[in-house]
Amino acid sequence: MSKLLFYLRTDTFRKNLIGAIIAIFVLFLLIYFGLKIYTKHGDAQEVPVLKGIHIEEAKRILDRAGLEYAVDSVYQMDAKPGLVIEQDPEASALVKNGRTIYLTIITQIAPEIAFPDIIDKTFIEASAIIKNHSLKIGDTVYVSDIARDVVLDAKFAGQPIKAGRMVSKGSNITLVLGNGRGANEVEVPMVLNLTLAEAKFAIQGLGLNIGNITGNIIDTATARIIAQFPDTSAHIIGIGTPIDLTLSND
Repeated sequence: MSKLLFYLRTDTFRKNLIGAIIAIFVLFLLIYFGLKIYTKHGDAQEVPVLKGIHIEEAKRILDRAGLEYAVDSVYQMDAKPGLVIEQDPEASALVKNGRTIYLTIITQIAPEIAFPDIIDKTFIEASAIIKNHSLKIGDTVYVSDIARDVVLDAKFAGQPIKAGRMVSKGSNITLVLGNGRGANEVEVPMVLNLTLAEAKFAIQGLGLNIGNITGNIIDTATARIIAQFPDTSAHIIGIGTPIDLTLSND
């Protein structure tokens, strides 16, 4: 014990103690200033507003601000390709120089999906299915079939398309629907107030026949149709059905 107390009173101990204190102080300064440099203490800036502008303009803004960026993309039908729709961190957030800003943009290439099965579905059902698959109805074509407003076929780019075929989201699909009439049925034409020649052209053009012609006829060239049977209230009749006409010059 006496030797320890004697050593504590020596110049060697005092020199070693002072040296250790100086070393600890220097080490503290190195750590303190090193952390300030590493973390860029006091060197912060606001994140610029990037949402709603094109990705190329957003990149130029970030480059001028000394910020890094990472880009992800999503597809949205009818949205402008290349538009920034999300950013992280949000605008006005404080970040260090060199911080990575994460951007989400609208992709220019639509992803592909499998075309759904819509054959034999009603028009309303098919419309809902097509919408849920991010597709569009480009046109509707009606053909003679007893199934009214039922999908008989679907076409893409003018060609029939089957369920399971891959198509781009947002594609226009043409639906072929039944008109509720058989192949040998037509709508009754309206020929009232036409001349006989005009009525014959309209009736025979639909595959129907001219029936009995009656009325107060002085000049067939100028006489007008004042009645027809069957009339348009019958809606649908078979091909070859005769249409009776009543004419008058009055």
